[in-house]
Amino acid sequence: MNIHHLSVVHPDAVIGKDVTISQFVTIEKNVVIGDGTYIYPNVVIMEGARIGKNCRIFPGAVIAGTPQDLKFAGEETVCIIGDNTTIHECVTVNRGTASRGKTVVGNNCLLMAYSHIAHDCILKDNVIIGNATQIAGEVEIDDYAILSGGSLVHQFTKVGSHVMAQGGSKIGKDIPPYIIAGRDPISFSGVNIVGLRRRGFATEQIAAIQEIYRTLYQSGMNNSDAIKHIDAQLPDSIEKANIVEFVIASTRGIVRGYLE
Repeated sequence: MNIHHLSVVHPDAVIGKDVTISQFVTIEKNVVIGDGTYIYPNVVIMEGARIGKNCRIFPGAVIAGTPQDLKFAGEETVCIIGDNTTIHECVTVNRGTASRGKTVVGNNCLLMAYSHIAHDCILKDNVIIGNATQIAGEVEIDDYAILSGGSLVHQFTKVGSHVMAQGGSKIGKDIPPYIIAGRDPISFSGVNIVGLRRRGFATEQIAAIQEIYRTLYQSGMNNSDAIKHIDAQLPDSIEKANIVEFVIASTRGIVRGYLE
């Protein structure tokens, strides 16, 4: 461990091997920090933080702050940060409430400067949150999703895997997997072909995803009928199952198709 003498670390905090804690850092009780993590100056890590291995937390970040929820009554909850996650300047990640008991940011995530992750959010692995994006409580964001800078995400919203959302988006509907979402109001803007290719999806897989979304958004059927048609008529695949399951489970409704 390398703890600067101008930092304050509670004696009950559990600090792993090869952790660097720079000057003017505050670490409260009931905190766990994994091996190899580097904490830059002026970071505050509050009670309930569980930080993984090899993370980087940049100046001004506040991890496990008290939830900004009037229903919060001081219950013991946690804020979990996965391994190899980078948290940039002035990011705030609140801990959970009695609703879920935890806020989770997965492995290999990137939270850019001034973004906010509210109480009880679940961000899975390899998620990128752009500068100044504000995510309200109990939002769920699946693997490899990217929310570009300045986006605003309504509470309880769900974002599917491999989604790319345009900067400045106001996200109040669920965004199904594998798509680009943009424009105002936010809507389906095509399949995230570039992102899928970068992650090793074959041409045939991408074509099958495009056919699913043509049926969902361009067939003239309502969502329920389109999903029944997709489920019954289009070839089975992991991608089809993910899309069908996501749409059926959506409680806020999915983003609409784009109309000229």
